[in-house]
Amino acid sequence: MVERLSRWLRCPVCEKALLPAPPLALRCADGHSFDANKRGFATLVPSNDRMVGDAAAMLDDRAAFLAEGHYSPIAAAVAHAAAGGRAVLDAGCGTGYYLGAVLDAGDSVDALAMDLSPDAVRRTVRATGSVGLVADTWRPLPIRTASSDVVLDVFAPRNLREFHRVLRDDGRLVVVVPTGEHLRELRAAGRAIGIPSDKVDAVVADAAPLFSPTATVRIDFAMTLTGESIDRLVGMGPSAHHRQATIAPETDADATDADATEMTMHASVDVMTLAKR
Repeated sequence: MVERLSRWLRCPVCEKALLPAPPLALRCADGHSFDANKRGFATLVPSNDRMVGDAAAMLDDRAAFLAEGHYSPIAAAVAHAAAGGRAVLDAGCGTGYYLGAVLDAGDSVDALAMDLSPDAVRRTVRATGSVGLVADTWRPLPIRTASSDVVLDVFAPRNLREFHRVLRDDGRLVVVVPTGEHLRELRAAGRAIGIPSDKVDAVVADAAPLFSPTATVRIDFAMTLTGESIDRLVGMGPSAHHRQATIAPETDADATDADATEMTMHASVDVMTLAKR
């Protein structure tokens, strides 16, 4: 296991390669040493880091909602965009749902599941058989330069400069971005945060100095959700703090009462593939 981890990781202190130090440690040439977990992951978050990953309750909601298959069209599109990748970094792995789709569709894929939440990494490693890394996306990543040929960023923060560094010259970045129509019924009911209408254009503009878009696929579909599934959907992402929000007295023509037995929701995302400049 430490051998697989070492192929991916570099020292967060001096940036030299981390080498296996069996049975459960990684060590660089300068002597910096880090423990690995027997479950298959390492934690390389600085002790002074104040960022907090997703809580267990949020991950529970996400796992339950995704297991119902509602987002399977998105997972299929991500797997298609990542096809042919042999070294895949999932930057913000969550429960491992999308990485699992990529691994199921490919052969001989080596994967690193990264997240700030130890619980998320633990779940993904267990579910997918990948190795894992607990790390802060907004810091220099403790990942070797040019170690990946695909980086996945699905509904997750983007450190574009670091993604560019860890990708090989012919590598690609796969980003999933919600459009302004995504979950519009939840927003009309006051249970979800807003999505800027120009979010996709903003991602392209932010990436432009480092990446060129090569393909964008719009995924639009309707879901019929029970009240329980709606609660999980609200609880699994950034709208979790709206869980107890009061339903707006007036909604658009397509919205229905969130307390109804079933409700139709529209999902709308862009799956973007970008190449290194």
